[in-house]
Amino acid sequence: MNPSRYSDSDIAAVYRVIRERRDMRHFRPDPLDPALLERLLHAAHLAPSVGFMQPWRFIRLTDRSLRTQVHALVDAERQRTALALGERQDEFMRLKVEGILDCGEVLVAALMDGRERHIFGRRTMPDMDLASVTCAIQNLWLAARAEGIGVGWVSLFDPEPLGRLLRLPPGARPVAVLCLGQVDTFYEKPMLEQEDWARDGNPWTRWCSRMVGPTPAPQSPGLMMDSAIVFLENHDGHKLTRSAFPHPNRGALPSPDAH
Repeated sequence: MNPSRYSDSDIAAVYRVIRERRDMRHFRPDPLDPALLERLLHAAHLAPSVGFMQPWRFIRLTDRSLRTQVHALVDAERQRTALALGERQDEFMRLKVEGILDCGEVLVAALMDGRERHIFGRRTMPDMDLASVTCAIQNLWLAARAEGIGVGWVSLFDPEPLGRLLRLPPGARPVAVLCLGQVDTFYEKPMLEQEDWARDGNPWTRWCSRMVGPTPAPQSPGLMMDSAIVFLENHDGHKLTRSAFPHPNRGALPSPDAH
């Protein structure tokens, strides 16, 4: 018996919210209760961060004209993205890619200024501060889904003009425009999958690759890092097989040799 284990119902709720989280684009304009918004931001602040630097800053846009200006920046990037997509341009332009003018709240998640002072965990990987902000966004996202609130992460913008618009200090950088609000319903599947823009061609049973030995050769096919889980082989040849992670609906995973 593990005294630190949550109850079965609590565990099921955690996995459910992860499974049912959606990147939302369709919102109702109802404002969020201030206490609810505070809970979501508190959840974000509980995220892990490299060196405990907590590099995230959340900017709440309460001015309607400022929202409109942010929307204009996003729409300009939307047009440029469409041109870059070539033959998929028209298909892309039919997609709804944001809900900035429709949702109840808009937050901008940004990296703070002065990050160069923080070298714990960042000396060789300075972008770990960005990873930390992403963790904070995911915390907020999952908490919002549990509360029945939709969140949409918008990344169609040029960080420099958005930073100038928000008067961010030098060194700070916007990472995400987050739309939050009530929704009529959550998408059954990720919206881009529902709209046939992209499909999940990488079911989780294929998110695995394997590195063999303590110093594998760079050209080894076992180093294909197109996956989320890497299996190591010990010096004695013992393999950590994928069957250690059975899928409840698909049965045991194939062994690394079958990859």
